[in-house]
Amino acid sequence: MGLSLTLMGSGTLVASSLFCFNALPLALTLAEVPALIVTILQVAFALGTVIFVHELGHFAVAKWCGVKCEKFYLGFDIYGLKLFKYQYGETEYGIGILPLGGYVKMLGQDDNPQNAAQQREESLVNPEIANAVTKRTADGQTIKLDPRSYMAKSVPQRMAIISAGVIMNVIFAFIFAVVAYMMGVPEIVAGVSSTMPGEPAWRADLQPGDRILKVNENVGQARFNDLKAAVALTDVSRGVDFLIERPGVEEPFLVNIKPDVVEGRLMPMVGVSPPLLTAMERNPIVFGGSPAAATGKFQEGDKIIAVDGTPVKDYAELLSQFVRNADKPLKLTIERPADEASTKDSGDAVTILDIEVPPRPMRTLGLVMTMGKITAIQPRSPAAEAGLRPGDVITLIDGNPPGDPMKLPELLRRRAGESVTVTTNRPITGGKSETLEKQMTLRDRQWFDDPLAETSPMSIPALGVAYEVVAKVAEVQPDSPAAKATLTKDGKPASNPHLAVGDEIAKAELKLPDLSQEEEAKRAADKSQLWYSQGPGVKFAPDKPAWPMVFSTLQDLPPGTEVIVTLTDGREATLTPTEATDWFYHDRGFRFEHQTAVIRAGSFQDAIVLGGRATKDSLLMVYSFLRRIGTQVSPFALGGPITIVKGAAMEADAGIPRLLLFLTMLSANLAVINFLPIPLLDGGHMVFLILEGILRRPVSEKIVIAFHYLGFVFIISLMLFVLSLDVGLISRF
Repeated sequence: MGLSLTLMGSGTLVASSLFCFNALPLALTLAEVPALIVTILQVAFALGTVIFVHELGHFAVAKWCGVKCEKFYLGFDIYGLKLFKYQYGETEYGIGILPLGGYVKMLGQDDNPQNAAQQREESLVNPEIANAVTKRTADGQTIKLDPRSYMAKSVPQRMAIISAGVIMNVIFAFIFAVVAYMMGVPEIVAGVSSTMPGEPAWRADLQPGDRILKVNENVGQARFNDLKAAVALTDVSRGVDFLIERPGVEEPFLVNIKPDVVEGRLMPMVGVSPPLLTAMERNPIVFGGSPAAATGKFQEGDKIIAVDGTPVKDYAELLSQFVRNADKPLKLTIERPADEASTKDSGDAVTILDIEVPPRPMRTLGLVMTMGKITAIQPRSPAAEAGLRPGDVITLIDGNPPGDPMKLPELLRRRAGESVTVTTNRPITGGKSETLEKQMTLRDRQWFDDPLAETSPMSIPALGVAYEVVAKVAEVQPDSPAAKATLTKDGKPASNPHLAVGDEIAKAELKLPDLSQEEEAKRAADKSQLWYSQGPGVKFAPDKPAWPMVFSTLQDLPPGTEVIVTLTDGREATLTPTEATDWFYHDRGFRFEHQTAVIRAGSFQDAIVLGGRATKDSLLMVYSFLRRIGTQVSPFALGGPITIVKGAAMEADAGIPRLLLFLTMLSANLAVINFLPIPLLDGGHMVFLILEGILRRPVSEKIVIAFHYLGFVFIISLMLFVLSLDVGLISRF
């Protein structure tokens, strides 16, 4: 989804709120350079086309109305700097040095407030000229104007000129979409591979393997993009309706989920990840440093069809096998596309082979954190049926302390089907609490919920509860990295140099291992490490009990990663994780493809219908986005030209149809934004023209110039804001 912020009329400035945080690799192999060049050319041509059609609309209608067009430029020729120019007739065509939009310069019309008076003067002619156009000014005077100036044209003509760019964007948005659906657009289908603990989708008990057939009233194949747009832009009080198809459940069922609006998030979310296949993605196929990578045997296109001889037909079944057997070596049966020579010799299109993958020990620090309060409970779960409530704190399991809150979900998963006694403390009036004991039977849930956000709690699928993990040390395990660490303060040995029970962590930073220049180039070349990132660290707060996210992220980072923890009293320790001997991570480092469906029109008429729907959805999406900025959508969700280019590059890499749909969205954005009643935008010009039509004379030039200055300041400020977001001068979070 996106929001283009543009300055058009005589000019176009472009920015967008697209969410494309992929980065180009820092190092490329020689073989990859041609592909990158093709992508760059595709993106440049595509974005140039969107700007061109908008300006072409203004230009064509202005010419049709008899207005003299002095310049037609893609990009801005600031200070006269340009890449290309060509004079044809009375118009100079060119490409400016600043690739942030484009403009058409008409006689007597200029959006720059500093030039407005000058342009109006250029429209004036000698009153003795026979074909001079008589116009009445705002103060009632009569003036003679050049008949080919913009100001000499009637109000309806000027309205047509101003609106032509927007209309062209809508028309071409529709054309882009029609062509895309005639070619066939690969879309990630709406479904579930995992949910984030405590989030709305988790509270609604969505499960891996669920297929979402319908999002609200969308027609046809439900796409994951439909889900994201509906969640982000819905009326959160009404929620979003999902029609769910679940393996083992006879009939699809309807679930209404109300997205959470959480401070610090760019927009509402329900906490669901898109569906996956058992086939491996490309670049990377497996993540570096993982057991899967250590085998060195997996290839692009490999598909896991069985685990230890047990067939798996989808990702949910594969995930269940990985979780059940996390502590064992697994023999994976792989279906691999045969090469051309093998197919010619044997006639088989695929090769079947077995690859053994070792288990993946959990990385630990020796820090046991404090069990926090229950934040959410799933409906119809053992915890819900036993009467547990948010706010309760689990203190005992079968009379014993729960131990490490990060390990508790795995311990209870192993006991599926058993009855357990859960003791909790429940807050009551007067700052006191009561102790409750509840019997419940653990359900068989062979998956884990991923704590992917700083606000994410942990969850126990076997119980159906989500709970906070407070970053306060409850135990330091003997002979662990935490027990051996020496604390410092302000770069010097601390007076209290050891971690102890009661210490509170204020910040944690994951420090990736240093690599040689050769290793860094190798990492970039094989694309197996590009997904790793290193930020300024995660800060903990009562509303951000981020330990589950930090601990989960640590499992996926390369060997040698260190954890730098800063305590609330300023002391600091650097911990090097060790591998547990009795606790294993179910994820062995595979990167699986998203489940996609190619949406292709069966006829030209079908393409018209699909293209019309895509155009309408894009237009309404921008309108909904704008309505909710500052309420449920953060202004930091905006982005600028760099973000647009990244988004276009990502879609171009996914194929021409996806790029065309991206241009549909971008063209729709330009159309809606430009028709907002903001001075300098097409909509602002239209407001002044409507007033002129009503008053029978132009709006006072002083008022117009004043509002143009306001619009100019607003647009420039907005551009600086989104550019700052693009380059990281302003943090999005």
